[in-house]
Amino acid sequence: MERAVMKITICCLLLALVASLPNKDDWDIYSFHINSTVTSRYAVTTITSRVVNRMDESKEIEFHVRIPKNAFISKFKMLIDGQEYDGVVKAKEQAQQQYTEAVSRGQSAGIVSSVGRTLEEFKTSVTIASHKKVTFELTYEELLKRKLGKYELQIHARPMQPVKDFKVDVYINERAGINFIEVQGGLSTKDLANAITKTHADKQASVSFYPTVDQQKTCDACGNDGLNGDLVIVYDVNRDSSLGHIKKSDGYFVHHFAPTGLPRIPKNVVFVIDQSGSMHGRKIQQTRTALIHILNDLAEDDYFGLISFDSQIFHWKRELVRATKANLEGAKVFARNIVDRGATDINAAVLQGAQMLNVHTREGSASILILLTDGDPTTGVTNLEKIQSNVKKAIAGKFPLHCLGFGFDVNFEFLEKMALQNHGMARRIYEDSDADLQLQGFYEEVATPLLTDVTMIYIGGTNVTQTNFSQYYNGSEIVVAGQITDNNIETFTPQVLAFSNNTEIVFSDTNEATESSGAVSDSHIQRVWAYLTVKQLLEKELQSSGVERENVKNEALRLSLKYSFVTPLTSMVVTKPLGETTDVLNKPKEGANPSQWQPPLQHSPPGQPGLQGIPGGYGMPGPPMALPGILFRMPTRGVGAVPHPGFGGSVGAGAVPHPGFGGSVVAGSAPDPGLGGRVGGRANSAKVLKTPNLKIIQSFDTADYDVPAFFPTFNVPVMITPPQIPLPHRFLLKTADQSPPLCLDISGIRKLLHHPNSELTVNGELDAVNNGGFRRFGIHLKNDHYIEVHPKEIITRQGHTVEIHSGQDLLTFGSATVIRRDKEIDITVGDTRLVILIHDEGGEKLLWPVLKQQPSDTNVTGVLALQPAVYEEVQQTPSAKLKINNQEIDVTRSNAVDYTVVPTVLLSCWLMPAESALQRSLNDFIVTEL
Repeated sequence: MERAVMKITICCLLLALVASLPNKDDWDIYSFHINSTVTSRYAVTTITSRVVNRMDESKEIEFHVRIPKNAFISKFKMLIDGQEYDGVVKAKEQAQQQYTEAVSRGQSAGIVSSVGRTLEEFKTSVTIASHKKVTFELTYEELLKRKLGKYELQIHARPMQPVKDFKVDVYINERAGINFIEVQGGLSTKDLANAITKTHADKQASVSFYPTVDQQKTCDACGNDGLNGDLVIVYDVNRDSSLGHIKKSDGYFVHHFAPTGLPRIPKNVVFVIDQSGSMHGRKIQQTRTALIHILNDLAEDDYFGLISFDSQIFHWKRELVRATKANLEGAKVFARNIVDRGATDINAAVLQGAQMLNVHTREGSASILILLTDGDPTTGVTNLEKIQSNVKKAIAGKFPLHCLGFGFDVNFEFLEKMALQNHGMARRIYEDSDADLQLQGFYEEVATPLLTDVTMIYIGGTNVTQTNFSQYYNGSEIVVAGQITDNNIETFTPQVLAFSNNTEIVFSDTNEATESSGAVSDSHIQRVWAYLTVKQLLEKELQSSGVERENVKNEALRLSLKYSFVTPLTSMVVTKPLGETTDVLNKPKEGANPSQWQPPLQHSPPGQPGLQGIPGGYGMPGPPMALPGILFRMPTRGVGAVPHPGFGGSVGAGAVPHPGFGGSVVAGSAPDPGLGGRVGGRANSAKVLKTPNLKIIQSFDTADYDVPAFFPTFNVPVMITPPQIPLPHRFLLKTADQSPPLCLDISGIRKLLHHPNSELTVNGELDAVNNGGFRRFGIHLKNDHYIEVHPKEIITRQGHTVEIHSGQDLLTFGSATVIRRDKEIDITVGDTRLVILIHDEGGEKLLWPVLKQQPSDTNVTGVLALQPAVYEEVQQTPSAKLKINNQEIDVTRSNAVDYTVVPTVLLSCWLMPAESALQRSLNDFIVTEL
């Protein structure tokens, strides 16, 4: 059969003709200023963008910037025609109703989302009349954290076009005196270095960055769209007093403690390294490389141990050994031979590491336990709370546990909670070419302990932030803030107690260290206290439960609202002129996956329907219309069921026609937006066609979507569909013998197969028919290859290039070979073979996956990788019970269609709760996106 292929790129002609999206050429950013003021390590940064609509019609103007993840947004406003529109911070629950109402109307909602390692996106938009101006102003605040002997202020600049009046101004005021200041980052290289002016005079420093329009196109990531990169201001302060620097103002204080000149403490360190199958490939290679570099950095008076684990525990030595040259060489051989395999027993591995440190008691030393893993526990103890309880009991507060989560498959919240419960830190290691350097960088932060059991005492202080710290590391800093009782400075006395090499040290040099600040604004130190308190309350909420957790959450919420911080507990409601959408901005958690930046598009939340086109035939051909190289014929009716963009006509004689108008505005079923296709099931991360004053319409006319005038105008009636609730689908879990299978009801998008060794992931989206089948599958391959399988076509994507295949030719794409037949699609990836059956149920096509060749590795997960069910019937009357893994489960007799065979058959089965049948949490099989 003839193969029909349509290529789509970012600049696709069809997409440009259909979509009325915000276009940066429609407006002019005539001024873009970033102003950051740092006072006593607390940075307040304001981004101001001034934009004019140069067009002769109203246009939607976007404000789209990136800010540090560690920051709290505290203010946002728009100025339009002399009228200010301010963002208001509200409790997330209160703001949620406005968000839900906006989305239910098909309107966009502003977002703050994670991007990359250190940044979050802020995005909102407003419609501006012809030749009118708008000013956007965003303010965020952050306490700079000292690492490896320096503070870093990161400023990201991406205005999306060259700007005539572009300025970055940074002012630093440190009463302790500035020791050094440097400017780094991608925007400080090449010709852009000439646009930087730096001054430094004792306690003050400034950096100005004023690039010309031509210079804005010269950095490595810059081009015709202007600047795209970071300025990183790096500095440190003088440290004359062992007690550190204490600022007091208006009843509040902040204490920066980072003593110098202390001898290093010999350490005992155990590395616990995940070598399960999911660490296959570059991750395990980079781990080996980093571990060898870290071993080279150990001092001879350090003691160390190495544990690698999968479903078993592997010791290099059963006890800690001294870091002699001979021992280090032996440890490197062990590190080089770490091989990925098997499952993941985190509980046993961490407990073994803790035991090694507990039995190695050495006076005058500091013990550290470091865990590196890339996934959830899959064998041994798998209950996360039980693991956390076991580890906390084993460590008993004697040393910190630092947890490193490799990639985004890991449950970062689990690691973070376990680290915080044991006075450690959690850090995500990003899967990238420099992952080994990230690992080494973290180790360097904790490699040199200088003090242990640090206690900060403030006589005459109250409402003080965290005061006990297990260890203080060289190059870091301890920061404490609080209130001064009755604002009585005379009775306020700070003191620090700590141990160095088993010797207690008292820091109490109050005369030199403490100063009342008239230069610092009264509110500044109070806001530092509020910022630090909220951060620590959010960490405490993660560790606590029950009534205590609720009280902690309420206090964090109260302070967030009082100081207008956008935190995980609050949202900013962005008000706009009458008649426009209200945006609700939420701060993401670190555990979320990073989003891809796509300037003109916004994302709708799961499950929101678009305007559904009526189903029906392909329509009678309309008048032909020529475009360069393509002949289109306009249909009189759209094809409402095929979710791909276009104007409906056929691409060449005899080819399969693509849909026309009559579909939804939200193209939730495919990675490319268009006016075609319904949103079946979930439209997670679906792209939305942005149109001015989006409204529900009873007649779909091209004029509503700014279709060019040379297209003939036509009307198509449309239906409004209610939000679709995921419907249950019955799955069969067969047995190895002839016993009746188990059946369970689940819905939504499911993780069907994850084969880490071959970098293969298969997810499936169930259709909107009760007890139906799958609507489509998403297959993720190595090297950013992606395949999406639909009943009538196969979509492939690499980067921004998309191809739609509707023929039956053999298709080779990345590591996959795909063969499409009349009633099945055969997909082979390495040693894995998946056949997707195409069933016809009353004229409707549904899909069902069958794993024909199971991968040889034991670390494959997902619904399709489940082992056959094993159970024992223990009771028939008065109610049936089955015993699975020594657990008795109530069951009922039921029936389910077996879609794994052609033709389908109806089987009798034992119906039970999904988690009982799966013997694990249903969350293990849920994914949020295809």
